[in-house]
Amino acid sequence: MFFRIIPKREIPELVRGLASQFHVIGPVAKDGSFVYAPLSAPAELRLDYDTTLLPAKEWFFPSSETLMRFTVADNVVIDDSVDETKRVLFGLHPCDVNSLLLMDNVFLGDNPDPYYKARRDNTLIVGVSCMPNEHCFCNAWGTDETHWGFDIFLSDIGEDYYASIRSVMGAELVDRYVAGRPITDDDTAAFQRRTAEFKAAFTNDVDTSQLPVLLDAKFDSDIWEKLGEKCLACGACSMVCPTCYCFDVHDVLEADQLTGCRVRTWDSCQFKEFAEVAHGHNFRDTRASRVKYRYYHKQWGYLSKFERVLCVGCGRCTRACKAQINPPRVVRALQTGLVD
Repeated sequence: MFFRIIPKREIPELVRGLASQFHVIGPVAKDGSFVYAPLSAPAELRLDYDTTLLPAKEWFFPSSETLMRFTVADNVVIDDSVDETKRVLFGLHPCDVNSLLLMDNVFLGDNPDPYYKARRDNTLIVGVSCMPNEHCFCNAWGTDETHWGFDIFLSDIGEDYYASIRSVMGAELVDRYVAGRPITDDDTAAFQRRTAEFKAAFTNDVDTSQLPVLLDAKFDSDIWEKLGEKCLACGACSMVCPTCYCFDVHDVLEADQLTGCRVRTWDSCQFKEFAEVAHGHNFRDTRASRVKYRYYHKQWGYLSKFERVLCVGCGRCTRACKAQINPPRVVRALQTGLVD
């Protein structure tokens, strides 16, 4: 990894240059919020955004995608292509960069998912620093910074970006499209000041140091019943989560009944029918059990396999949940025995 200083005024030129080679996707304003969307012009890019409604995972693991098309009469697959569009995802915060690394453990493991892998292999990541809002708790999981998982990372130091460049392609693109300059001691000092300001800006104080032990001890706690009473089972937490990866697969026939397609869609462990099997038996028929196992999966089960929790503290679930169930509140409830 090496470093450059990129003046902020040169970012539009970088975006234009990238757009000549790739599809460029970045945060844009929409209805008072922000979303990741294709850029039609550099001016649309909003690197001052707080967070996006949906996470970056939708560009690698879409909410709905056709896996293949087939004919009914002879069961022949007539289309099983994968998306290999060359693109740049520009402006990911550290939490979203980290979320993709967590998703990689699932989709790029011993049996890689070809659809996810094709998109990951053909996407360059440009990250950008941020300042926490009242919902952020990425510092609780150590996902408030990242040292890999990107090609270029832009840290705001005032009039310039302190650019960390990790890949050969990232270096080639920076050299090709922006002038930049080497870093100085003053630049490094500005970067350190900015980092200290960022660390001090968090308002969500979440103690996760003994969480796995706490979860072991609280498995049969009535806290889960109390949380279940509040839960609406709407699945909003899963839909906005950057690391939820549950999905359903179903076949859809065309009107002619001769051809069809196999579709994969996002699913949620909070839906009542999620754990329902043949003959109608439901392994998690209560909202309390579904809330409980969501947290045990993210903060205990995934941790036991990959040595990291399946949460990056982005705060999207805090915004989305109308019942105000979110990791900081659940952790505090386990610690105090009280559901506020």
